[in-house]
Amino acid sequence: MYSGSLTDISGVLAGHYTDTEAKTGCTVVLFENGAVAGVDVRGSAPGTRETDLLRPMNTVQQANAFVLSGGSAFGLSAADGVMRWLEEKGMGFDTGVARVPIVPAAVLFDLAFGSADVRPDAAAGYAACENASNKPLAQGKTGAGTGATVGKASGMPLCARGGFGTSSILLSGGVIVAAGFAVNALGDIYDHTTGQKIAGMKGGRVSDVLMDSDGLDFSGQNTTIGIVGTNAALTKEQANKLAAMGQDGIAMCIRPSHTMFDGDTVFAFGTAECEGDFNAILAAGAEVAARAIANAAWEANA
Repeated sequence: MYSGSLTDISGVLAGHYTDTEAKTGCTVVLFENGAVAGVDVRGSAPGTRETDLLRPMNTVQQANAFVLSGGSAFGLSAADGVMRWLEEKGMGFDTGVARVPIVPAAVLFDLAFGSADVRPDAAAGYAACENASNKPLAQGKTGAGTGATVGKASGMPLCARGGFGTSSILLSGGVIVAAGFAVNALGDIYDHTTGQKIAGMKGGRVSDVLMDSDGLDFSGQNTTIGIVGTNAALTKEQANKLAAMGQDGIAMCIRPSHTMFDGDTVFAFGTAECEGDFNAILAAGAEVAARAIANAAWEANA
C-alpha cells in the first residue's frame, strides 16, 4: 500500500528506537534481500561508518541496512547492535567463513539538547531492528530525530525542534522513490515550494547571523542525515548519484546547508524490483528528500 513513507518500497523494513527522557534515539532501515547502495557526504563535520565500502570502485555491492543515529560519534555504536541482529538472521556479505553484515551509519549531534551522557548504543540499534516493520514510519520527535534541533546560530534558547521525516513519490511504471531524514541543521528549514519558513532561529535568519558574524564556532553541533531509495534497479555508480541528488534536496529547504558546522550525509539504495528512467528517479530523489525534511520540521513543531 502506498502511504508516503520510506517503507512503501517492497522489501524495506524500518524502525525507531526513541529515548524521550534523554532526548536521543536511532533509526534503522533494513533490506530483506540486500540493496545496491551509495553515499554522498557533503557537510564538513560528518560522523560516519562504512561509507568507503559504498564507493563505486570497491568490492561490496550491497548493504544490508542503514543506521541514522543521535549521540554524535558515540552513536555509531548503534550499528553494532544492527550487525548482531542481522547476523542472527544469517544476513551479510559471505566471506567464506562467516557472513559479515554491511551496515553503513551516520550520526548527528544531539548532546547539547538532551542528556550528554546518554547515547544510542548497540542495545538501541538492536531494539530499532526489533521495532522494524513495513508500516509507515513515525515522524517528528522520534528515532534519530528525537533530540534534533535547527536554527542554532544565536544559541540553543532561540532554536527550534528538528526531527525525523519521511516521504515517497510514485512514478510511472510502478517506480517508487522514497526518503527518510533526521534533521539537526545549523540552518533554518523552509518549505521549498512556497518559501515559507517552517522552523528555525527565532527572531531572525541563520544566514544573516553567519554573514554578520566574526568567527562564530558551532563545530560538531549540527548535521542532517538521511536516506533516499527506490525500488528500481541501480548500479553502484547510480546509487551514489542518487545520494548526491538527496543532498540537493537538503539545499532546497535548509538555509544555509552544507556548512563547515554540518556533517550532511545521504545514503541511497535501489532494490531492483523494477526498471525505471534514471533521470526521473534523480529528479524525484531531490524532491522526496526536500519533502521528508519539511515533514520532519512540521511534525516536530506541530
